[in-house]
Amino acid sequence: MNYINGFFMSLKHYSYEVVPAVLIGFLISGVIYELIPTGWVNKYLGKKGIMPVLAATVVGAFLPICCWGSLPVAVSLYKKGAKLGPVLAFLVATPATSVSALLVTYQLFGLNFTIYIFFGVILMGVISGLVGNELKFVPRFVEKETCPHCSEETIVGEPHKHGRKPFEITTAVLKYAFWEMPKELGLEILIGLLLAAMVASVLPIGHLIKHYLSGGYGYLFSVIFGLAMYICSTASVPLVNAFTNQGLNIGAGMVLLLLGPITSYGTILVLRKEFGTKILFIYLALIVFLSLALGLTYSFLSM
Repeated sequence: MNYINGFFMSLKHYSYEVVPAVLIGFLISGVIYELIPTGWVNKYLGKKGIMPVLAATVVGAFLPICCWGSLPVAVSLYKKGAKLGPVLAFLVATPATSVSALLVTYQLFGLNFTIYIFFGVILMGVISGLVGNELKFVPRFVEKETCPHCSEETIVGEPHKHGRKPFEITTAVLKYAFWEMPKELGLEILIGLLLAAMVASVLPIGHLIKHYLSGGYGYLFSVIFGLAMYICSTASVPLVNAFTNQGLNIGAGMVLLLLGPITSYGTILVLRKEFGTKILFIYLALIVFLSLALGLTYSFLSM
């Protein structure tokens, strides 16, 4: 019975934390899909190379949305013609940090830690994007046609959007945001919430850290916990601070701060649906490796 109560309490907590972010992400995705020209996305994010990846990384690092909220935005950019590299960079950088998360990090861990993790996120985003650029991947949305009334490409099936009235634009944005996007991602996000609540309600985390994970095993814990749990970038900082106060290695704490906000069951399910199992596994392996490398390096530098 305690586990059942814990499950519903965790589900309630995650719902309060995640649902507003998802709704904001849906709304942003509607604005992107209806108002941002496909030609603009193709110009800045639709090419290979470091500049589109860097642009997606920097923009993502400052957007105040979590990994759940970043999913519909990333999918909309992808449907608009963004390459896989910038999309993966965006999915790494957006949830991993934010202005509020950096301020809380500074308060609890200090300036050096904050600077390191910020540039660590940028590095992770850029590397993930560059790797994504090199992956052989056939987009689901590849057919394009030239709009006869303008000099930009549009995705086949995308309605001609010139000359519409404000009411029509607003209706189209809301329809895409709160009808099309929930149909595309809603089931995966719901399943992700249920799984996260289930994991959170059965793991005695504090006891494990205090008695078993104060040494090198803390890194393994951070990887498993980061992949299994969803923790937004701001909320993860006091949680990791509590873990380090209980004995978790500071480098392992860094791993958890980097990895935890980036991954969620929703992210995993959506990536598999939109890009396939191969891309998903490469993405997860890459962010685990980069998180561990950055965490171990910080621990070494802190000695």
